[in-house]
Amino acid sequence: MLRAWLAPLGAAFLSGATRERRLDFVPWPVVLILLGSLVAQLSWHAAAPDPKARAEDLSPPPSVRVLRMASLGDSIVLAKFLMLWLQAFDNQPGISLPFSRLDYARVEAWLGRILALDPRGQYPLLAASRLYGTVTVELKKRRMLDFVYRQFLDDPNRRWRWLAHAVIVAKHQLKDMPLALRYAQAITARATGPSVPFWARDMSIVVLEDMGELESARLLIGGLIAEGAIQDPHELRFLERKLEELQVKSVEKSTVR
Repeated sequence: MLRAWLAPLGAAFLSGATRERRLDFVPWPVVLILLGSLVAQLSWHAAAPDPKARAEDLSPPPSVRVLRMASLGDSIVLAKFLMLWLQAFDNQPGISLPFSRLDYARVEAWLGRILALDPRGQYPLLAASRLYGTVTVELKKRRMLDFVYRQFLDDPNRRWRWLAHAVIVAKHQLKDMPLALRYAQAITARATGPSVPFWARDMSIVVLEDMGELESARLLIGGLIAEGAIQDPHELRFLERKLEELQVKSVEKSTVR
């Protein structure tokens, strides 16, 4: 009995499916409208310009307190992750963003937060001096150098190398000798640990000499020797030779006048 009851339904279904598959049952005006819509859509996509990716703005960083809470007790791991994220920010999907287009106030803020999470970390200072500091925009370059200088003051004996690089940038790229001298004098005065090489501690002498401040350079060397602050025999010999050279140059300079 069940088979007899289902048979008419199956026949009706097959008959309807057959009719749905036959195009001659679809009115031609409807077919023309569908074809016209398809052609219009394809033409619109072909004529539309390629999508252009837009650079997202670098957002301000959260406070150090919030970041520490988010780190769940492992701030060093979070600092490393944030540094990778910040460094890759210029490479967004579909676009490569020049560093010079970044908001350097926010870049500096992120670097400062990362250093606060991992004070012994060196990579944020490396990025500031040798990555973000390589842009041709002078104001942004100076901002990164000043950031390195301020962070150096918090830990001179471990962060001296980045300020030494700032001395070179200020001297040779910015042609700002007073700024180079300011950075070099900070290294001489503050980076006094045994791990700091003498060439870094004595950069202020070289800058003074390049500026023609021979007497100031001589006084600085004489003070360092007289104070007994120089313990390394190689550095002591270097300073003694430099003092002799400056004396000769001073005599020559006075003779020319």
